[in-house]
Amino acid sequence: MQQNRRRQRVFQRNGKCLQAALAALGIALVATAVPVQAQQLKFIVGTAPGGSIDAYVRVISDHMSKTLGTTAIVESRVGNSSNMAAQSVVSAPADGNTIMVGTMALAEINPHVFNHPNWSMKDFLPLIKGVEAPLVLAANQSVPATNFAEFLDWARKNSGKLTYASYSPGTPSHFLGALLNEKFALNLAHVPYRGSAPQVIDLVAGHALFGFTQTQAAVPNIDNGTLKAFGVTSTTRFFQLPQTPTFAELGYPEFYTGIWFGLLIRAATPPDVADRLLKAAVAAHADPKVRELLVAQGFEVSGQTGEAFRKSIEEGSARWAALVKSTGFKAQD
Repeated sequence: MQQNRRRQRVFQRNGKCLQAALAALGIALVATAVPVQAQQLKFIVGTAPGGSIDAYVRVISDHMSKTLGTTAIVESRVGNSSNMAAQSVVSAPADGNTIMVGTMALAEINPHVFNHPNWSMKDFLPLIKGVEAPLVLAANQSVPATNFAEFLDWARKNSGKLTYASYSPGTPSHFLGALLNEKFALNLAHVPYRGSAPQVIDLVAGHALFGFTQTQAAVPNIDNGTLKAFGVTSTTRFFQLPQTPTFAELGYPEFYTGIWFGLLIRAATPPDVADRLLKAAVAAHADPKVRELLVAQGFEVSGQTGEAFRKSIEEGSARWAALVKSTGFKAQD
């Protein structure tokens, strides 16, 4: 009990439902004392608190810390499209105490948009792909359209007057918006945000009118009518938005994108430490109560590990390299 009171979490917003579920989860789970490190675990996140990644890392860090008999904190190190966070992890000792909460954008896109990010995927050992989800093209309720065709008609009539919001530059949200702009000649300007939470807040408020965003942040607002959904980027309809067609259904399969969150550790981590962390991570993602909690947050649980995870990163990286090249985008280091 005293150990739990000392546990620190660096978050600015707490979802009431998630808090309640975590409390219940903490009571229901029995920790397995398998000490790995004397120090607490640090889970490093490269985006602002309150976004979709929070819902994932909170649940997983809680479970893993109990399994390993230690404590955990989550630190948000925002800046330079998560490169600052990645750099802090590769600069930390390779003792397994510092874990990068990796994203598809970080692992598959950043290497192609930054000339000198001061880290590479060779610095990391991909531990586990935790969860996956599509993006959704969402719009403020003031946009005079009820489907994608009507949206395109409105956007064309307002060519040169509109902007699209992304949750960060150099991310799938950014490049899908660029693809939308280029494919349909909409003459849109790009307005980047620093995370899905501020992006969706402005979409709801009408400060931004539309953009590709993460389903975890958008679905509650789509359900209550403050946002409209015109299409999802998955290959099949997303379980939380069954009435929203996929872009493939609409005739545009090139908009397919599935984002993921997962865990990465230093490549130089001792094998025995890496193995224990992997077992704790696998146990967390396999726990039925954890899976239920993640699904409720709008995630599809993956749990992919090892060579399969590494290969999926390489394949995704090759695809995004071509898309990034086609836009000519290069970020500042």
